[in-house]
Amino acid sequence: MGFHEWLIIILIVILIVTRFMPVKGIKNITTMDAKDKLQEKHVQLIDVRTPGEYNRNHQKPFRNIPLYELTQRLTELDKSKDIVVICQSGLRSSKAARVLKRKGFTQIYNVKGGLGAWKRNENKTEAAE
Repeated sequence: MGFHEWLIIILIVILIVTRFMPVKGIKNITTMDAKDKLQEKHVQLIDVRTPGEYNRNHQKPFRNIPLYELTQRLTELDKSKDIVVICQSGLRSSKAARVLKRKGFTQIYNVKGGLGAWKRNENKTEAAE
């Protein structure tokens, strides 16, 4: 392989690695940590799933701002408050967290595993009781 091919491979690897590296200002939290955040007063809780997904199943008091509308609706959010972002699996909320970070938000929490993990943890808790 020539120099150009190696350069392209290296650039692709760097792109892939940077997509999965944690971003400063974004903290991945568990569903238990997110439940603790529900009790705090100065926190914004955002569900970035589609309206259909949100209407079928959501956690109160999360409010729905779909990922595809997030950049247009940033004025609805307060940059001085913490933001907890959730989706179904944690992928869209991770993207949303990165968008928020680029737009100047500083205290962003992404719920690892999303609502899927939330439901699994609730089922484990109910089974243990």
